[in-house]
Amino acid sequence: MIEITNVTKTYGAGDNATAALKGVSLTINDGDFVVLLGASGSGKSTLLHTASGLEHPNSGSVKYDGMDITALSDDELTKLRKEKVGFIFQQYYLLPNLNVDKNVKMGADLAGNRDYRKIIEAVGLGDKLYKFPSELSGGEQQRVSIARALAKKPQIVFLDEPTGALDEETGRQVLDYICKMQKESGFIMVMVTHNSNIAEMADTVVRMNSGKIVEFYSNPSRKTAYEIGW
Repeated sequence: MIEITNVTKTYGAGDNATAALKGVSLTINDGDFVVLLGASGSGKSTLLHTASGLEHPNSGSVKYDGMDITALSDDELTKLRKEKVGFIFQQYYLLPNLNVDKNVKMGADLAGNRDYRKIIEAVGLGDKLYKFPSELSGGEQQRVSIARALAKKPQIVFLDEPTGALDEETGRQVLDYICKMQKESGFIMVMVTHNSNIAEMADTVVRMNSGKIVEFYSNPSRKTAYEIGW
């Protein structure tokens, strides 16, 4: 469970100060898929970065199963992210000099996971083990980044616009892979997206505006990547 309580985040100081989060509170239960929506500058990415420990809030707390991660040192936070948290971004951040197998193995090694090739197979890249990022399409590179994040067997996965640079067909494929693996493994998934249709795939939808949560609702059932509009 993730408990976010009265979190504030301000960038800059004095007349140049910008309040990105204004007392945000949110509880995310184990196994939930949460989508964060909102216009640019609404605070959704700042909330994701704060909830994941990539940024420190100015005030408030973020707790993972009762442990306040805002009270951890930088070294302790790094250890926590290595052991429990996976990240999938719009940019793939693959190492160009490593092939698919070795890029994914980097994530697997953090958890001592020797069965990581099963995840490569699961995202449909079993025949691309020895291809380098430059030899892959955008969708294939994104699937490598997904496999790398999941190979460490995270308890929580944060995603920031994972389909933002993909065409519709590839975007649907990527979302389908992610959601199937989330259902199988039961990890918490928190996704920032500009595509409001993706909200229909989530358990919980949070809409933000001007640093605050302005709408919060649960879907009675989750649609698949092939059932939503685009």
